[in-house]
Amino acid sequence: MTFSIAARCAETGMFGIAISSSSPAVAARCSHARAGAGVVASQNITDPSLGFSGLEMLATGATAEEALGRLVASTPFADYRQLAIVDARGHVAGHSGERTLGTHAMAKGEGCIAAGNLLSNTGVPQQMIAAFEASSGGLPSRLLNALAAGLKAGGEAGPVRSAGLKVVHNVAWPIVDLRVDWHDQPIEALQDLWAVYEPQMEDYVKRALDPNAAPSFGVPGDE
Repeated sequence: MTFSIAARCAETGMFGIAISSSSPAVAARCSHARAGAGVVASQNITDPSLGFSGLEMLATGATAEEALGRLVASTPFADYRQLAIVDARGHVAGHSGERTLGTHAMAKGEGCIAAGNLLSNTGVPQQMIAAFEASSGGLPSRLLNALAAGLKAGGEAGPVRSAGLKVVHNVAWPIVDLRVDWHDQPIEALQDLWAVYEPQMEDYVKRALDPNAAPSFGVPGDE
């Protein structure tokens, strides 16, 4: 039903997650990130509250392993949940309950973790990690490269319909929060959306922090 990769950029301190699913609007339920704290992917018969709770734990200093243990212990339905966590130091932890759907797998790398369920094969997460670690450039692009690699490696057993990219940095809101909620080729559409948004990403942050120093909006009537 879902495959994702969550990561921390060691150079910038950014956190992010890229995710795709056969279900609609997967990123609305499964992707959770907070600047300075970390990332939580809460997927497979999703309970979004686990993502919010996990971020609170990370924000107060819990490691990925500690947060994972507390989340699993806190829910009576841990067997149904798949969780992937990255903490502020780039440590990772993951859980796939006994009732995780279909073929499922998880892979870990340096500051990154990939997980999936109802996969076409168990090698998908490892291919995502390999693509992420081999990529250069900014964190959003690397996450998208990894997501595309997961699809190329087989992705889900069936066609995917939604995808999302979320990245946080030095402000209280996501600097990237892009979603394709229903599409025949959602990962490709998400890549196209990122190509449009990438050149403007920093401008939106500048406009929020200091409109007087921000670039023009570049729309008709803006002089």
